[in-house]
Amino acid sequence: MAAEIVNPRSDANTGNEGTDEPFDPAFALHRGGKMAVQATVPVRDKDDLSLAYTPGVAKVCSAIAEKPELVHDYTWKSNVVAVVTDGTAVLGLGDIGPEASLPVMEGKAILFKQFGGVDAVPLALSTTDVDEIVDTVVRLAPSFGGVNLEDIAAPRCFEIERKLQERLDIPVFHDDQHGTAVVTLAALKNAAKLSGRELGELRGVISGAGAAGVAIAKFLLEAGLGDVAVTDRKGIVSRDREDLNPVKRELAEITNKAGLSGTLEDALAGADLFIGVSGGTVPEPAVASMAPGAFVFAMANPNPEVHPDIAHKYAAVVATGRSDYPNQINNVLAFPGIFAGALQVRATRITEGMKIAAADAIADVVGDELAAGYVIPSPFDERVATAVTAAVAAAARAEGVAQR
Repeated sequence: MAAEIVNPRSDANTGNEGTDEPFDPAFALHRGGKMAVQATVPVRDKDDLSLAYTPGVAKVCSAIAEKPELVHDYTWKSNVVAVVTDGTAVLGLGDIGPEASLPVMEGKAILFKQFGGVDAVPLALSTTDVDEIVDTVVRLAPSFGGVNLEDIAAPRCFEIERKLQERLDIPVFHDDQHGTAVVTLAALKNAAKLSGRELGELRGVISGAGAAGVAIAKFLLEAGLGDVAVTDRKGIVSRDREDLNPVKRELAEITNKAGLSGTLEDALAGADLFIGVSGGTVPEPAVASMAPGAFVFAMANPNPEVHPDIAHKYAAVVATGRSDYPNQINNVLAFPGIFAGALQVRATRITEGMKIAAADAIADVVGDELAAGYVIPSPFDERVATAVTAAVAAAARAEGVAQR
């Protein structure tokens, strides 16, 4: 039985006082914050105090000073992740700043604990400068076993992740990119299996060339997808466009093998797969123009790019980002287990192989229950985190990035 969660700073009778809005239970739940630091050892008397703090702690500090790798055994470092944001791309809210991002970062931290047994600390930074963010995280890194970048706007998020990976010897993972990509691949693998097709036979279209869209495109191609076209507000990302930033120029070189140009609607004609990570609405005729037996993964929240009722008219498998429809593409299926597995073996980074192993593990949980309404397990399926942790740890060892 799960332990009762008690927030000593909250009052069940309080809601959103201080605002002009009617009572909302969300404010009552968030009052005082959603997490707290809790000791793992007792401090009941002077003997406990002398071991937990001075003079006993000095022995441990001296041992770590002589042999720095002991920090993993005698501190929390090996089981704690920094959840870092600048508040510029928060959920569907956009650039709302570091303070306003904290409720989301706290939420991320409790998901780490609930689903992966990993401690996490929210760090909302009051800068949007790439080098300042990188330098700040590098200076904080001795306290953490991994870094989860969260809700940082593209294209800066790509540069921040790359620079941190170059400078740190602990896992750095931008969940908005890679967590989304991992769960999408897991769902796609099972959808393809259900329809008797290989990934290499499929042509996909991704709506959205931000962090998630770029990462999904690269990851699906790495996993063997036949082709994918990515669209932004101006249409298909293609080599003939002269308005692309460096990230999109790189994307144009590896995607759209079919040489398509034009709009999202043009790209969808005859496509086998639609992935939405942009918001907006896809016209029904465009969905109808997709190939028979297509897959529609409309993941915008709260309003999917294609309403499930419309998608089901034309698609063999439909997934969304919402919890009230079947086949929810939810990052919580991936990031807790990925970090748990990486921390378990003290991995120096998270590789493509580790991410593919995570996707395979998530897909495999579905097993013989595979059906059009069940290509991805529930976030509350307790088998998921265990399977992902084991798969990621094994992949880290196989790829030579594990330190134990």
